[in-house]
Amino acid sequence: MNRYKAVIFDLDGVITDTAHYHYLAWKRLADSLELPFDEAFNEHLKGIDRMGSLELILARGARSFTQEEKQALAEAKNAHYVELVATMTPADLLPGALAALEAVRAAGLKTGLASVSKNAFTVLDKLGIRDRFDEVVDAARIANSKPHPEIFLTAARQLGVVPADCLGVEDAAAGVASIKDAGMVAVGVGSREVLWQADHVIPSMAAFRLEDY
Repeated sequence: MNRYKAVIFDLDGVITDTAHYHYLAWKRLADSLELPFDEAFNEHLKGIDRMGSLELILARGARSFTQEEKQALAEAKNAHYVELVATMTPADLLPGALAALEAVRAAGLKTGLASVSKNAFTVLDKLGIRDRFDEVVDAARIANSKPHPEIFLTAARQLGVVPADCLGVEDAAAGVASIKDAGMVAVGVGSREVLWQADHVIPSMAAFRLEDY
């Protein structure tokens, strides 16, 4: 346990499941544009930032959009997502997530959050856990989204810890790649088939045991 000095968590799919809210918001947008969109395609958007996700969705159609139109579409999607997020409560924490945060702090390690969401602080406030993190890095603080390592490197720097002393926790392949490229050890939450690059894979946060790493 003394090997690490910090644990950096992703938000969506690790601490809480906002993926369904993202799905509903993207689905409404895609339907309005008469573009195909289902839960299977939504899986490809995991770990991808808003504009990157929009580009993938728009690529399914033949129409071209200006940058101004794309920005307006992204803002419309986010407005709907924010409406859905406003209904969240601490009951929306994933099983095992709070226990994991408490275990990290009890071990004397620093706790960071690395989320490409532009609504990370809002979600943390709704969940009642903003004070559980020493540092939070969201999309507003980085130039490159996952799988680029910038977000995890930024979190480590703000925590005052070298990357090699950090454990990263992610549920998306892009996020695991980001952790590995940052020079950290990666814990994947989900399927080994999808998260093959992770050093350790657990089925859910309920299986997170700090002493295992």
